Amino acid sequence: MSSKEDILKKYRANIHEQYDMPDLSDIKAVTYPDPLLQFMNMTKNVGGNAIEVEKGRDVNTIISELYPDAKEIASNLPEITIATRNPDEMGSALDLNGTDVGIIRGMFGVAENACVWIPQQMKEKAVCFISEHLVILLSKSQIVNNMHEAYRRIEFNDYGYGTFISGPSKTADIAQVLVMGAQAARSATVLLLDE
Repeated sequence: MSSKEDILKKYRANIHEQYDMPDLSDIKAVTYPDPLLQFMNMTKNVGGNAIEVEKGRDVNTIISELYPDAKEIASNLPEITIATRNPDEMGSALDLNGTDVGIIRGMFGVAENACVWIPQQMKEKAVCFISEHLVILLSKSQIVNNMHEAYRRIEFNDYGYGTFISGPSKTADIAQVLVMGAQAARSATVLLLDE
């Protein structure tokens, strides 16, 4: 028996009372009259930026305007023509070190907390975390109200990995001072597209 199985066996032997899972079908989760507006407001509240992209406007131009000093831009998205690095062509995640801007696609956003579901869509998912600045492309029509709706929509692809990202990395656990970019991107911008 492995040590993990031994530990689980000890836990099970000491459970004296068991409880059924609660019925979640009656939960009245929060909804919003305008989920897109709520998402944009919450994105700002968590330290990020949400920009509605005018129909027909090139996202490459917008990203270049937002990050004019960026030299290393990582993306495997076909519409991103300004990328200098492709995470699918990297030998290892370490090769993405020094990425100024990472550009990824979100599947859906959550209005209540500005989370965006990001399934792994590239060989090296480190682009989501190692980039100094993160840009997430998201369809305006793919905003749900709450996490209850979000969890029903989660799907994994062949990589079997995904994560919710909400704004830039931040921490305030050291001297209670808010630090942006503590463990990952210093900024996060969601470009909301008409798709």
